[in-house]
Amino acid sequence: MSGGTVDGTGTSAGDTSTNGRGAGTAVVVGAGVGGLATAIGLRRAGWTVTVLERRAALERYGTAFGIHPAAQSALDRLGAGDVLRARAVPYRNARIRRPDGKVLAALPLERIERRAGRPELLISRPHLIDALLAELDRLGGAPIVHGRPLTDPAALGADLVVGADGINSVVRTAYFGTRSGPRPIGTVAWIGTAGFETGLYGETWGGGRFFGMTPVEPGRTNWYATVPAATTAREVREAFADWHDPVPRVLAETDPATWIRYEMRHLYPALPTFVADDRIALVGDAAHAMTPNLGQGACTALLDAEALTRAVATAGPGGLPGALRAYDAERRRSAQRVALGSRTLHRFMTARRPALRDALVGLLPG
Repeated sequence: MSGGTVDGTGTSAGDTSTNGRGAGTAVVVGAGVGGLATAIGLRRAGWTVTVLERRAALERYGTAFGIHPAAQSALDRLGAGDVLRARAVPYRNARIRRPDGKVLAALPLERIERRAGRPELLISRPHLIDALLAELDRLGGAPIVHGRPLTDPAALGADLVVGADGINSVVRTAYFGTRSGPRPIGTVAWIGTAGFETGLYGETWGGGRFFGMTPVEPGRTNWYATVPAATTAREVREAFADWHDPVPRVLAETDPATWIRYEMRHLYPALPTFVADDRIALVGDAAHAMTPNLGQGACTALLDAEALTRAVATAGPGGLPGALRAYDAERRRSAQRVALGSRTLHRFMTARRPALRDALVGLLPG
């Protein structure tokens, strides 16, 4: 990435602001969706930004993200909406089914689209990362320092430090302790991409497990299977062998070597604030990691990034405490409500005695 070199304090030297106004220096810890979106917003506001990433290279595994209309609007305000739409596909006509294929209800995608005036979009994680990197480059870039695990956030010599370093956030632990931390919920998700379009999308809910399929790009289908934590890849195929077509076929025709195992965890208990020390802010999973049941993880990270950078855009270093309080007031309750809703939905979806659940779902519009 272009944009300067890293000096001994962990901030960038020689960078120029995008608007000629030197707003301040920032270090963003983490180069995922939330971190890159935050770097974009700060660069647009004229901040000098360095991104620290503990991995030697950006992760480009291929899971699909759902980007809801509100998050699309946030990306538009960050300037990255067009590059998102160039690679994303709309998500429509999805259903909730039983394992025998009986439709219980429709996912409310069309209602959301009518209300928002735009559809939910699906995009693979590598494409979204590339879109954010392209926008950051267009703004003149920000140095991304790879392979640098952070041990002492307090030693970072910057006006603003943003913890975008995920559920195991070092920044969060340094400033908030270990009372709130990652909590497993006893299930894992196996995720993959099948090399054909199923044409049948949505989720199938069984007893204690579920299976989802979404479009992701022409000729491919994103899928995810949620099962008890001890289930192996071989047992995943067995667990869904008698489910409706094309579930067994999707699993059979996806190379297990490409499957991704994701232990489902969330941040618990909820944090009392997303900001600290008049210069620390948390975004994304570092602030409110949630189960993926509502498909809101990437969306909330983008909304956090846009709200934070909008708040500090005109503040300058001297106005940071008030700007951070405004960010916390705007985002914390909203993000934590989504996290609670997602966790509650997970319990509902994985009920081991699904008859009552299915009856309730069947009352929704089909």
